[in-house]
Amino acid sequence: MLKVTENKYYTGQTSQVFSADVAKETRAFHQQIEGYAPTPLVSLPHLAKRLGVKSILVKDESKRFGLNAFKVLGGSYALGRQLAEHLSVDISDIDLKTVASKLEKPLVFATATAGNHGTGVAWAAREMGQKAVVYMPKGSPQASVDRIKGLGAECIVTDVNYDDTVRLASQTADENGWMLVQDTAWEGYEKIPTWISQGYMTMADEAVEQLTELPTHVMLQAGVGAMAGGVLGYLADKLGAESFKAIIAEPAAADCIFRSAKKARW
Repeated sequence: MLKVTENKYYTGQTSQVFSADVAKETRAFHQQIEGYAPTPLVSLPHLAKRLGVKSILVKDESKRFGLNAFKVLGGSYALGRQLAEHLSVDISDIDLKTVASKLEKPLVFATATAGNHGTGVAWAAREMGQKAVVYMPKGSPQASVDRIKGLGAECIVTDVNYDDTVRLASQTADENGWMLVQDTAWEGYEKIPTWISQGYMTMADEAVEQLTELPTHVMLQAGVGAMAGGVLGYLADKLGAESFKAIIAEPAAADCIFRSAKKARW
């Protein structure tokens, strides 16, 4: 059974953090990665006909760098920004093939994940010649663990839930002087989650280029909300916030954004 609520706190305001200009920077970073190519925007004419709408288009992220997930866009951009900051250079000066040679020793990036975010961080760390330590909550599938290890990262399955695993990753990173790359934000830890959200704008920028006409509705999935926030922020700036309707969908068993919208807790 679907639960639907209207966002009563909508203002239509855009943000400089998620602008079309920032998206150009994020996409330029991704374009210099070997194997980059825009993922297809796939038409589903039979489903559109069944639902009685003109067209339905789906961004097929199964083609993204061979990882079958869009999460690598956020993780790789955040790692790039962290390396740029560490080296005191602009993000445009970060070349994945040569950045490791600018460091005395590889940096260690830590994260907690339920799956694809950790895969993206592990892949990006490997491509940049760095190290990754990925923490996963109790009960994580062995296939996900094996996949992350296969990308050269250390993968540690904890005996606690996801939220506590995030706390453990943050604490361990602090203790060891590692860089935490988490897509969940909290007070005092907002810059890197913002970079991750900005990384997802590459996907939206590609989609706008691929469209033959402007969309009337955009549906985005929400986990922690990083992808939905970045993509929606970009589209509002690029297309105009009033030009389309946005629908954010999430599972009933983890309806955090739905409940936040009802209680105005952001």
